[in-house]
Amino acid sequence: MDSAHQDTDAAGPRGIRFAHESEEELARILDFYGVRWEYEPRSFPLEWDDEERVTVSFTPDFYLPDLDLYIELTTLKQSLVTKKNRKVRRLRELYPGVRLKIFYGRDYRNLLRKYELQGAPRPTMDDEAETRGEAADETP
Repeated sequence: MDSAHQDTDAAGPRGIRFAHESEEELARILDFYGVRWEYEPRSFPLEWDDEERVTVSFTPDFYLPDLDLYIELTTLKQSLVTKKNRKVRRLRELYPGVRLKIFYGRDYRNLLRKYELQGAPRPTMDDEAETRGEAADETP
């Protein structure tokens, strides 16, 4: 795990400083249900320069080792979603054996509602993009 994401004073699970509140919320749900996870354990190179140095990479938010599955949360504004979708397409071209599930804003909110009904602690969802009127959950 990247030490940049560790902070013993952080409120997140395992003392991890998450990049976004939605990632911390998902970690709490996974912990509640006993699902093993790793936060940003690997970056996948996607583009290189002429000297073969990595110029673009993609780091999925979570890895679920028992399922051999990476998870990426995309709950932000549409311009960032579009850029991320391009990276995901490239990842799938270069690494066809890597299993990746993307949760868009709508998917993520549905997940929160579902697990709230089943007794998981209800995390607070950051709906900032929606209150600004941005399309946070459109698929390309």
